[in-house]
Amino acid sequence: MGRKRAMTSEQAKEVRQRGHEDAKEFAIRLGIGKEFRSDPQAKKDVIDTQGLSYSVKSGVKKWQIFLYGRKRFENNTEFQATNFGKIFLDFIDSFPESFSDYQKNKEESKLRLQSSIRKLSKKLQDKKVLRFFLSKSLFNSNEVDFLVVKQGEYFYVFERDDVLDVFSENLTVTTPKARMRGQYDDQKVVFKFEGKTIGEIEMRNDSEVHYREVKFWLHKALSLELLMKKIPLLAEYETRNIHLYSKSREEKRDVAGSKRRIDAFRKQLEGGGKADE
Repeated sequence: MGRKRAMTSEQAKEVRQRGHEDAKEFAIRLGIGKEFRSDPQAKKDVIDTQGLSYSVKSGVKKWQIFLYGRKRFENNTEFQATNFGKIFLDFIDSFPESFSDYQKNKEESKLRLQSSIRKLSKKLQDKKVLRFFLSKSLFNSNEVDFLVVKQGEYFYVFERDDVLDVFSENLTVTTPKARMRGQYDDQKVVFKFEGKTIGEIEMRNDSEVHYREVKFWLHKALSLELLMKKIPLLAEYETRNIHLYSKSREEKRDVAGSKRRIDAFRKQLEGGGKADE
């Protein structure tokens, strides 16, 4: 089986534009209107009038959680403080600075990458470490309050802590082995649920534009299926096409924080104006 083609720059632009349009639609559904605050660098696609922030995911098949190069891992204090920065820099340093040099001898780089891949996989098999990594990657270290998934005409809203609990408790972490000639063992870290791949961390080296970058993605349908399976439906706001999911108080690790976020979210819906403004 041939390697899948990477997304073209035009396709990537269309995906970003569609994501922005979905965030705008969600803001309208919340009653904020077309003019809304956001902070994409902090993964806050929408910030409501209560101060709550939302990461809005749509996409057809996959969500790109991050695509980072050397500077991000060198400069981010949390990555550096937890040794993730060093591991990801080792990923990058497995490959020569020149893309043309990599093209001449791919095997050498792929073999060097293996030890760092194994190291990251072992680190993420610790559930507490995995939860921290997901918090950093998905919610900018708990700065974002909710994950919002657009599916069809509906927006499915999940509280941050519930998402982290479900993913960290249910995902297994492994590395794949080569299945055919020309492939190599341990070239990516794979997240699985019930035997299905739900996400991957891998190196992106498909072009000079995207070379020596670390990519983390999650499968949309499988991620949504897992969240909806493990987190109960709390409320439906049919006039706004919004469904809110949240665990019971007994299952929460931060009952006070959860109640504050849920109450503020409901207040936003009740007092935010009409959904079609």
